[in-house]
Amino acid sequence: MSALIIVDATPTDKEQLALYSSMAAQTLIPFSGEFIAKGPIESLHGDAEYAIKVVIQFPDRENALNWYHSAAYQKLIPTRDKGMDSRFQLVG
Repeated sequence: MSALIIVDATPTDKEQLALYSSMAAQTLIPFSGEFIAKGPIESLHGDAEYAIKVVIQFPDRENALNWYHSAAYQKLIPTRDKGMDSRFQLVG
């Protein structure tokens, strides 16, 4: 069964976020991860805590977890945290 990582984010530093985004996409490749949606939130019901949502699909839970905990991705976390306030959640 496929697994999704749902990212909620609010940008805090556009330069750092652009740097992070350009590098993070490459870290998905070894784990067969792909972006299936990303962009601004339009809340249809309730309050939106974050401005942007990103949905990343993986073939399974193991690949999703292995991607998040990979050395390549972990190295990007300080840049990520400078560029945005975020929450990452695994579904599936």
